[in-house]
Amino acid sequence: MSVLATPRPEAARSAAANSPVEFRLLGPVVVHDGAGGTDIAPAGSKQRALLASFVTHAGVLLDVDRLAAELWDGAPPGNAANALQAHVARLRRLLPAPGEYGHVWISTLPTGYLLDLGGASTDVQRFTRRSAEGRAAVATDPARAAEILRGALELWRGPALQDCRGGPVCAAEADRLDEMRLTTLEALYEASLRCERHGECIGDLERLTADHPLRERFYDLLMVALYRSGRQAEALGVYERARRRLVAALGIEPGPALRGRLESVLTHSPGLSAPVAPGVLDELDRLRRRVDELGRQQLELTRRLNAATAPQAVAR
Repeated sequence: MSVLATPRPEAARSAAANSPVEFRLLGPVVVHDGAGGTDIAPAGSKQRALLASFVTHAGVLLDVDRLAAELWDGAPPGNAANALQAHVARLRRLLPAPGEYGHVWISTLPTGYLLDLGGASTDVQRFTRRSAEGRAAVATDPARAAEILRGALELWRGPALQDCRGGPVCAAEADRLDEMRLTTLEALYEASLRCERHGECIGDLERLTADHPLRERFYDLLMVALYRSGRQAEALGVYERARRRLVAALGIEPGPALRGRLESVLTHSPGLSAPVAPGVLDELDRLRRRVDELGRQQLELTRRLNAATAPQAVAR
């Protein structure tokens, strides 16, 4: 038997950790093979849904009944187990070669199947990490936060799990990812407003309020951007637009956050002014200390000058 046929566990782990494969769900479902620089796309909707289900629940056993309900919209055929087995076999052939250490992507277990990512990654993992990092930095370093959040959003190539959102597994994951994307967008525009880029935000926020008419946070951010641009009347009009849409669609008034924003616009609250970045505060503090030091030096020089000239004044 060759040496490669019986690798040491640490060698196998090292090979898996360096896998160039990335499973991508933020748009059309594909497998990106970094070694060849190619995207491998399942041909049919069932193959895409199967791959997306496996990646969404990587490392978790998915039983036959659950996968059959996902692929056949809750009405699987009588030979669902055999049909599913055939789909899994085709998917195995589609995935990149497992490599010299014999990593198995999809394992068959007594009651279902399991995808092992090994050292492969997913674009969802990258997006989640960047989004969390950016949102955590909004208050302390908004410029850096905006850069990170923009990078996170650039990972999206279209709607999450595009073309395979019909089953309950994929639909639930798509909804979760869509919500994360909107939360990331909210954080991005909050960071941009903290960087005093209110003029640049207005057009994007107008589109977002049109695309997501029941999401109050976008109206809130738009009101701030307009107010800081000297457009108070338009900011008030945004509140009224939000109110009409919420009442018409849900029969409810805007929530306390948006009502509070209305009050702050009406009263010209100082809190609506752009916050001073921490670095600017540090610089102002340094300048203040320097001015105080120069003042003390001036007083000392004046004292010494008076002391030096006093005897001459007495002599005259």
